[in-house]
Amino acid sequence: MGQVTAELEALRAERAATQATASSEVSGRAIRDLIAEGAGQRALKPGQKAPLFSLPNCDGRLIRLEDLLSKGPVVVSFYRGAWCPFCNIELRGLQQAYTRIRELRASLVAISPQLPDNSLSVKEKHSLQFPVLSDVGNSVAEAYGILIRIPDELQEVYRERGVDLAHINGDEGRTSLPIPATFIITPDEIIHSAFVNADHTQRTDPDEVIRILETL
Repeated sequence: MGQVTAELEALRAERAATQATASSEVSGRAIRDLIAEGAGQRALKPGQKAPLFSLPNCDGRLIRLEDLLSKGPVVVSFYRGAWCPFCNIELRGLQQAYTRIRELRASLVAISPQLPDNSLSVKEKHSLQFPVLSDVGNSVAEAYGILIRIPDELQEVYRERGVDLAHINGDEGRTSLPIPATFIITPDEIIHSAFVNADHTQRTDPDEVIRILETL
């Protein structure tokens, strides 16, 4: 079991041991509804062409997928935001794996709907060495088939927890989020691997990403 998987399991266990509240019930129901709706099944699949994108990093510089692919495979990790503890675990794990990813001549980018200033805080908080990109309005997430709408009652739960998506993501991103997902894209712009789970507490372990890159 990889370190990220172990940390995620520990966090899930900690939450499961905590007495249920009205807000936790809403959160759990939202996950169950997404799974029942087959939300993750709408994502792009291996063998499909990856939509190209050009997104700003936290410094405002545009990063183009096409440019990255000219150098080798690209790992694209979509996350919900710095306010999500499961995302933070995954981002830290990706940073720990980044040296090996680069040794394998691959690039790594993380994408969220956060405004660039908020992405900068994520990069600084975790000392991330890879680009953190802002998909304001979630257009790239939509192109990859992982965009979901946040139910009104869940938006209210987020606000009660101090998570104001309108402030974090801008008005365009206040009612939607990406399903956390990791795509490995080969230089011919084809999706080689796709890891998508409508349950945001489940993530791909960076060890698995490295294992796949080693086979390319």
